[in-house]
Amino acid sequence: MADTNPIKQFEIHEVFPFEAFGLNLAFTNSSYFMMLTAVLTIGLFTIAMSSRALVPNRAQSVAEIIYGFVADMVRSSAGQEGLRFFPFVFTLFIFILVANMLGMFPYFPAPGAHSFTVTSHLIVTVAMALLVWLTVVVYGVYKNGAKFLRLFVPSGVPWPLLFIVTPIEIISFISRPISHSVRLFANMLAGHILLKVFAGFVVGLAAWTVGMEWGPIPGYIFGIAPFAMTLGLTALEFLVAFLQAYVFAVLTCIYLNDALHPGH
Repeated sequence: MADTNPIKQFEIHEVFPFEAFGLNLAFTNSSYFMMLTAVLTIGLFTIAMSSRALVPNRAQSVAEIIYGFVADMVRSSAGQEGLRFFPFVFTLFIFILVANMLGMFPYFPAPGAHSFTVTSHLIVTVAMALLVWLTVVVYGVYKNGAKFLRLFVPSGVPWPLLFIVTPIEIISFISRPISHSVRLFANMLAGHILLKVFAGFVVGLAAWTVGMEWGPIPGYIFGIAPFAMTLGLTALEFLVAFLQAYVFAVLTCIYLNDALHPGH
């Protein structure tokens, strides 16, 4: 039953214990997959762009398509000026995408018995969302000075309504890291739990029917429906893994646009 526990896949295990100044700084399976995500991303793009051929091969074509996709995303959401943040947005998008995809392979070589999805832990998504939020605040104040406060005073609103609208805008701005991080975390967590539950139904129904008399109907027939559902959910989860990386990157671009153009 421990192998079918849908929550077990999110447990953090120490790979190399380490303590310093009374703090537990152990290298965990979460650290392993974050490091693996970075190494794989850097390695794959380095290999893909090593030739820099005028007529690109398949790997270079994929790298250039991803590059153009993110560049168009930044340009359409934050304008031409927003391209100065392209490396930042590109890094976030690729990191989340590769981390999500790695978590879809349960038998990927890793410390422990199973794979791990780092974006299914709230602390990871909150760290990235806070990084985006702080970048918006710091750059917005640096570029616009006091004019950055215009972000909380929408243009065209009658002044009596500003006493209502401005607090709402402030609360909305402060709560951005929460919505930005919880959206990614909740989708990955819920999707992986659902996959594990339906996969557990396949094993559970097969074990339940052992030794039972069903006449001409074999017992394993009852596992076909949950197995088919598991396959369908797996395909859907691959789509969600890409969409959540895209949504996180798009929202990052929209928030960065507020730092570049704080006026509504």
